[in-house]
Amino acid sequence: MSKIVRGTMLLTGAIFLSKFLGMIYVIPFKSLVGNAGGMLFNAAYTPYNIFLSISTVGVPLAVSKFVSKYNSLGDYRTGLRMFRAGMVLMFVMGFLSFLVMFFSAEWLAGIFITSDNAKLVTVEDMTVVIRLVSFALLIIPAMSIVRGFFQGYESMGPTAVSQVIEQIVRIAFILGGSFVILYIFNGTVVSAVGFSTFSAFIGAVASGIVLFVYWQKRKSNIKQRIDQQEASVQVPLTHLFKELFRYAGPFVIVGLATSLYQLVDLATFERAMVQAGFSEEARVTGYAAFNFYAHKLVIIPGTLATGLSLAILPALTSSFAKRQRTELINQMNQSLQIILVIVIPAAFGLSILADVAYGSLYGMDGYELAISVPILRLYAPVGLFFALFTVTASILQGINEQRFTVISLAAGLLIKILFNIPLIHAFGTEGAVIATGLAVGTAVVLNLWRIKIAIQFDYKQTIKRGALVCIFVLFMFITILIVKGILGTFLDYDTSRFAAILTLICCVTIGGGVYLWFGYYSTLLERTLGNRIRVLDKFFKRR
Repeated sequence: MSKIVRGTMLLTGAIFLSKFLGMIYVIPFKSLVGNAGGMLFNAAYTPYNIFLSISTVGVPLAVSKFVSKYNSLGDYRTGLRMFRAGMVLMFVMGFLSFLVMFFSAEWLAGIFITSDNAKLVTVEDMTVVIRLVSFALLIIPAMSIVRGFFQGYESMGPTAVSQVIEQIVRIAFILGGSFVILYIFNGTVVSAVGFSTFSAFIGAVASGIVLFVYWQKRKSNIKQRIDQQEASVQVPLTHLFKELFRYAGPFVIVGLATSLYQLVDLATFERAMVQAGFSEEARVTGYAAFNFYAHKLVIIPGTLATGLSLAILPALTSSFAKRQRTELINQMNQSLQIILVIVIPAAFGLSILADVAYGSLYGMDGYELAISVPILRLYAPVGLFFALFTVTASILQGINEQRFTVISLAAGLLIKILFNIPLIHAFGTEGAVIATGLAVGTAVVLNLWRIKIAIQFDYKQTIKRGALVCIFVLFMFITILIVKGILGTFLDYDTSRFAAILTLICCVTIGGGVYLWFGYYSTLLERTLGNRIRVLDKFFKRR
C-alpha cells in the first residue's frame, strides 16, 4: 500500500475518531445548554478559529512542505533550523493574537448580536465566552508547528495521537465542567459554555505533552540524520523565512475557509432573519442547527479530506520536486478518487436520513425538527464540496500553485457575501445553506480548473470512477428508501427517539452494505483504496 493511503488511513482514523467524539459529545452537551448555548459556543469558536489561522499564518503546514522538500534533497539541517525559528515566531504570534482577541471580545460580540431586544443570547454573554476561548491561542500555534515538522518527515503518528488526546481531554472538561456548573453549583448556561470554550486551552496542554514525549523519542534519530549529512547549504534565515511564507500564505486561506463562511453568517444571519420577520427562537434554533449541530454531522465525511490533505502534501511535494510526473499524476488521481468513493455515499446518505439522524442524536422536539431537518438535508451534500476544496487546495500547494487558493476562496467568499442576505430573505436559514454551497462549489471548480491548466492533468479516470460511484449511490438510495418505508409501517420514527435510532441503524447498515457490495465486486474499492480493502473478503466472496 502506498504511503499516501497508509498516511491517509492513520490520520483519517485519528481525525475521524476526533471528529466522531466531537459529534458524540454534542448530544449530551445540547441537553445541557440547549440551542442558545450551542449558538454561543459556535459564535465564540468562529472568531477563535480565524485568530488561530492568522496567528499561525499557515506556518505549521508550510513547515511540513518545507521540511519535506529539504529532506528530499538530503538537507536535514536546514529543515531543523526552520523548525526552531518557526517555534519562536509561533510563540510571539500566539501571544499577540491572544491579546487582540481578548480585548476586542466586546466589540466582536456587538457586531454579531444586532437585535435590540435579544434575550436568549446577549452581547455580554458572547463577550465572556469569546474571552475564555482566546487563552488557547497561547499554546496551540507553537504546538501545531511540531505536528508540521513530524509530517514533513512523513511521520503522521504524532499528529494523529496528539489530536485524539487533545479531543478526549477537551470533551471530558466540556461535559464534566458543564454538568458541575449547572447541576452542582446551579450556575448559568453562559458560565457552562464559557468553561466549555476554555477547555480548548486544557486540551492543547494535553496535546503538547504528547508531542513533547514524541520529540524526546525521535530527536536522536533526527540528530543522527543531520550528523550523517554530507553537506549543508547555509541559506540565510531571512531567505528561509521568505520561502516559508511563500508556502504559508495560502495555507492561512485554506485554514480560514469554513470559519470565513461562518463569519459571514455571524455578521449577517441575525440581521437578515430579523428583516425577514423570524422570531428570536427561530433565529437561534436555525443558526445553532446550521453552524453547530448539523455542521457537526456534515463535516464527518470531510474528515477523510483533512487526513488526506495532510498525508498527500509531503508526498506530492517530493514527487513534484523530483519531477516524477507519473508518480505525481497517480497520487493526485488517487487523492481525488478516495474523496469521491467515501464522501459521496456518506454525504448523500446523511441527506436521505436527515430526519432520523437529527432526531436520534438531538431529540424529537417537533418545533426544532421542523426547522433543523430541512437544514441538514440540504447541507449534507455541501460536505462533498468542503472535502474537495480541502484536497484540491492541498494538491495546488504540492505543485507550487498555492497562490491560486487565495483567488478561489476569495471568489467563493464574494459569492457568500453577495447572496447570503437575499437568499435568507427568500428561504430563511436554508438560504444561508444554499449560499454556502454556491460559494464552496465555485471555489472547488476554480481549483480543479487550475490543476488541469497547471500540469495538464486529465480527469477522465476520476470522472469515470465518480460516475460509477454515483450509480452505486443510486442503488444505495433506493435500498434506503425501501428499508425506511418498510420500517415506517410499524415504527413511528417521527415522534419516537428509539424508533428513529433503530431506523437509522438499519438503514445505514443495509444501505451501506449494498454500496460496499457493489464497490467490492466491481473492484472499485480495491483500485481506489488498495489491497487493504481485501479485509472485506470475510464478508463478501468474489468469484
